[in-house]
Amino acid sequence: MPELWAGIDAGETHHHCVVIDADGGRLLSRRVSNEETALLALITDVTTLAGPVPVTWAVDLNRGGAALLLALLAKHDQRLLYIPGRTIYHAAASYRGEGKTDGKDAAIIADQARMRRDLQPLVPGDELSADLRVPTSRRTDLVCDRTRHINRLRAQRGEYFPALERAFDYSASKAALVLLTGYQTPAALRRCGESGLETWLRNRKVRNAASVAATAIEAANAQHTTIAGQQPARTWSPGSPMRRSRSTPRSPNSTPSLKTGFVNINTLKSS
Repeated sequence: MPELWAGIDAGETHHHCVVIDADGGRLLSRRVSNEETALLALITDVTTLAGPVPVTWAVDLNRGGAALLLALLAKHDQRLLYIPGRTIYHAAASYRGEGKTDGKDAAIIADQARMRRDLQPLVPGDELSADLRVPTSRRTDLVCDRTRHINRLRAQRGEYFPALERAFDYSASKAALVLLTGYQTPAALRRCGESGLETWLRNRKVRNAASVAATAIEAANAQHTTIAGQQPARTWSPGSPMRRSRSTPRSPNSTPSLKTGFVNINTLKSS
């Protein structure tokens, strides 16, 4: 029996549907809004066009803006296939036309569903899967944020203290992040000394404090040149000279003002 294929290029606010027959000829091409009334009308028109001929639907999204469409298709017992967007992107190079439009993408989705035999049917998710998607998405966001923070931190450290940047793996060592909350420059580490730094780390419950302190001091002894952006910021008020006030003593563990940006090290440590 002949068969029809309906390809849908899904979006957040609108979808585009293209229906083709067994020869690849277009029977319908329509842009519909992502609302129940319009989607029900589309399903009715496509099934009416097909008549007794079975229809296979194909979509390039399996969540997000396509969720309402997927629920309606499942409710009407329609066969639905999922084609990843990356597959559509690579397949588009073999079709005529340089422009990228929703109608062209929908036609490619329908044609790929017609020709391929390795596509899996899309089954609607249950309530448990939907509930678990929220915390897992949140965790993914936190992991990505932590990676961005560490990359920015390493970029800053590589500008004015490359030896310390090479000494630790900041993505795996929390001890290195604790160290940076108090000491960030070679001069500050040398003033503290290995024994003082070890004590400081032990007071903060850092494992292998002796090894971390020895590595940090070794990196500090390897660099004696001061680089711009490494010195602590000086306070200044109108009418006063550009120097630090004598009434404001400098803490030996003062945090330098980084001109290259800001990284919340405490956030990295807690994550």
